[in-house]
Amino acid sequence: MSASRFTRRRLRAFVEDSSPGFTLVELMAYAAVVVTTAAFLVPFTRSALNSMNLTSDARNVSSATQLAKMRAAADFTKARIYVELAAGTFRVQRWRKVAPVGWVEEGQVAPLSPTVGFGFAGLTTPPPNTQAAIGQAPPCLDNANQPIAATACIIFNSRGVPVDTANTPTANGAFYLSDGATVFAITTSSGGLVRVWRSNTGGATWAAQ
Repeated sequence: MSASRFTRRRLRAFVEDSSPGFTLVELMAYAAVVVTTAAFLVPFTRSALNSMNLTSDARNVSSATQLAKMRAAADFTKARIYVELAAGTFRVQRWRKVAPVGWVEEGQVAPLSPTVGFGFAGLTTPPPNTQAAIGQAPPCLDNANQPIAATACIIFNSRGVPVDTANTPTANGAFYLSDGATVFAITTSSGGLVRVWRSNTGGATWAAQ
């Protein structure tokens, strides 16, 4: 073996053997950086997930409201979206005109996300050109026309027009959902137009979605 080859092999071995590792102090500093970064990122991640859940739930309630409108027209009867405010669930129901007469389920009961509830988080003004005063839709009635506590309903007649319990067209129906930071509203016009709105809880500036 030549002297130059021997020297190169010894030099390479020395470099490999002398590669630096991580000291305990360096590992502790690295861990501190990771923990500090996570402490900043976790709240933002949680906030983003909450916002996504709220947006998804609002669109699901809007879709259910549209479905109730279409079912009423398709079956030439009444249909409604039935909301349980405290339980945080919603469903579509259809009025059966033949015996046994009454409201029947259309599909399954759908729950809101755990971080979302029905409410408007202290806002005092409804979206523009909708309700006269902010509030959930009127309580649902049972088959004997008695109000059901902690519920809210929007009813559509066979023409797809929202009506009150006296079958009079109304624009007073709305559902409000909130995660504590943002509020979504699903409103109906007297002509049957379903719209979705959004506002921060810190102000009453509604934006159509």
